[in-house]
Amino acid sequence: MSVIVAAAEPHGSRIASALADEDVDVVLTVAPDELVRAVGDQASRIWDALRVADTVVIHATRAVLVPEVVAMCDRSGARIVALGDRAAERRTVAAFGLPPALPVVASGRELRDAIATRSFPAEAPGEASRGSVTVVWGPHGAPGRTTLVLALAAALALDDRRVAIVDADTHAPSVAQRLDLPDEAPGFPAACRQTDYGVLDDAELTRLSAPVDLGRQPIEVLTGINRPARWPELSPGRVVCALDVARSWADHVLVDVGASLDADEEIASDIDAPRRNQAALAALGAADSVIALGLGDPVGMSRLIRGLARLDEVAAAAERTTVVNRVSGGAVGVDAAGQVRRALAQYGDIDDVWLLPDDPRAAERALLGARPVLPRRRPGLAHAVGRLAATL
Repeated sequence: MSVIVAAAEPHGSRIASALADEDVDVVLTVAPDELVRAVGDQASRIWDALRVADTVVIHATRAVLVPEVVAMCDRSGARIVALGDRAAERRTVAAFGLPPALPVVASGRELRDAIATRSFPAEAPGEASRGSVTVVWGPHGAPGRTTLVLALAAALALDDRRVAIVDADTHAPSVAQRLDLPDEAPGFPAACRQTDYGVLDDAELTRLSAPVDLGRQPIEVLTGINRPARWPELSPGRVVCALDVARSWADHVLVDVGASLDADEEIASDIDAPRRNQAALAALGAADSVIALGLGDPVGMSRLIRGLARLDEVAAAAERTTVVNRVSGGAVGVDAAGQVRRALAQYGDIDDVWLLPDDPRAAERALLGARPVLPRRRPGLAHAVGRLAATL
């Protein structure tokens, strides 16, 4: 647990000390008015602390617990534990839908219990529907993993499905940039951290996600890490647990992962140390289905065929769909589709493959507009992706 304490002295120091005695990591202790000033100053040390903190303990005076502060905490994926003794303070806490305020003199144990307690009420009894997790993987060489994830999500959302996108790429995450979403959105790393405390549920995932409106059902996007050094936050156990919770949150959970599937055991000095590729390995191991994507040129198909053997090891239980992107005569000559099919059948023993045409205009239009490739009826990339989405 990582906490920011925002309370006036002498309460701030006492609360920080009490939490430290309960093995809670206090990242920063500040005066409440500094929290308010930080709303408009992203260079503030509070924004840096919010990138690692899971919870903010706030003395909920009416001057401090304001919509801007609550929005700042929500944007960073930090839950609020409010403190207040006066009736006005308790009413302010209730107005924001937060759990009841604790006394300002609450003990460290009471505070720790509140931090570890679920923020949102549990769902009504009954068996919840379970969605599916589909991981889109492809070898090195930019085969178009993110483009395909976004296009599949758009096709499913426009078909009135509940769709979520998860960016679990620990090497080059790009979903936020492709959709023009803020880098500071809490996203998937925050969801993974919440699994440590057992507080991740549908409501919490909705709070951590960024909605992208296309049709009646928005696409819920859990963006990835915003700095390379944050990759250890996507540990295997966290990834598997977060994806399992997401199954009850969306009908289709589409996961974008990195290309590398190496375990790196032979070069690691500590076999218990985290591995940068373990987020991809964990997501593939937990997937219901996997889309293996390669480029429609000799190099891309060679990389795809070589990677499929490793993919079958790490995602043995998942149903696999092989897709070749950017198929055109310029790369392989006459009868491009036939040549790609024959090559995959001969060298990869792959008889069933989906082919996506080379459609740079559609891809560039989507990139320029910071949106997915949208389904169309006329032949092209969008039409082919729409047909593929119908099989999920």
